Amino acid sequence: MSTVSDRPRTICIVVGEESGDLLGSELILALKGRLGDGVTYCGVGGERMKAAGFKSFFDMSDIAVMGLTAVLARLPLIVKRVYQTVAGVVAARPDVLIIIDSPDFTHNVAKRVRKRAPEIPIVGYVSPSVWAWRPGRAPKMSVYVDELLALLPFEPEVHERLGGPRTHYVGHPIIERVDRFRPKEGERTPVSSEKKVLLVLPGSRGSEVDRLLADFGITVARLHKRFDELEVLLPAVPHMVERIRCDVADWPVKPEIVLGEEAKHAAFRRAHAALAASGTVSLELALAGVPMEICYKLDWFYRRLKDLNKIIRIVSATSMVLPNIILGRNVVPEFLDDEVNADRLEPLVADLLTDSEARREQIEAFGDLDHLMRLPDDRCQSAAAADVVMECLEKSDHSHR
Repeated sequence: MSTVSDRPRTICIVVGEESGDLLGSELILALKGRLGDGVTYCGVGGERMKAAGFKSFFDMSDIAVMGLTAVLARLPLIVKRVYQTVAGVVAARPDVLIIIDSPDFTHNVAKRVRKRAPEIPIVGYVSPSVWAWRPGRAPKMSVYVDELLALLPFEPEVHERLGGPRTHYVGHPIIERVDRFRPKEGERTPVSSEKKVLLVLPGSRGSEVDRLLADFGITVARLHKRFDELEVLLPAVPHMVERIRCDVADWPVKPEIVLGEEAKHAAFRRAHAALAASGTVSLELALAGVPMEICYKLDWFYRRLKDLNKIIRIVSATSMVLPNIILGRNVVPEFLDDEVNADRLEPLVADLLTDSEARREQIEAFGDLDHLMRLPDDRCQSAAAADVVMECLEKSDHSHR
């Protein structure tokens, strides 16, 4: 175990959205268990981090915006907050700076801190998806990130190959809450039963719903002709509920719109198959043992980039589906852009709703994920992340002697 001095310490943490706030709060609690209470935690964080004793330079809601339009509308304020954060970190002279996810904000802070105060160690928590988009980011990160904490087990090898920073797999939060969405005995009826339960997950953003829900609706209508007792569950985020209700009003099978994490997990425990947008949800489905098809439609801008991909090499992965990448083989079918249509989707979803070879192949493959994603000795994510931060503090102590 690392040993560090008992001098007063300052640890700066910078996050940009709710998921980072959760990771940050758990990391603070893990560090308090090692360092005690004589540490100042400051930077940019949300309510969970504040509850753990963190002091934020400003309200995180100023920068926690999603979507190009929202970002552009608030761009002057976001730029101001970047420079305010940099000034605050440099003035605090922390023993370590930890940036968590939200790379458009946090990495801009880290680059400027590195230039103004190169002696401050910088830890990145959550790797950008360099394995899928813009692999050239990896070597650029190594200039201003000393240690990188990765949530996916294949990311250390990716960064080593691409020339990125030293990377440590610290586990994914999903693996620690897998019991919430994995069915207990009797919760998921046998797939041989007449009643079929299908999860439809068109995404949490308006742009995703706009591009996918109509094709999903046509697919559901065709499935209903095959399966009389088809039940459709559609987990939704609160701000999208009314919009989705309008869009599904004429579906022949009215989906049950599911709200809240607990109800979503219950839906996962009941589902026989899923039709979903690309994203972290594919990992949740796999760990829940739900066979799936994954779909993604790029917006007009990224479609143009995709057309140029052979020239500028933006996409480097052979799959955009996380379970496929972790398993090292493409067991989950994925459909991109014009491939997302009922003619392609319906026969395969129908297959997954029966005791088919395709269904069995996915479920068997998903059984390997626990082994691939769990940390040695079943350590929790926050403890593994804190271990790396403690190593940085120990190095900092040695450099000051």
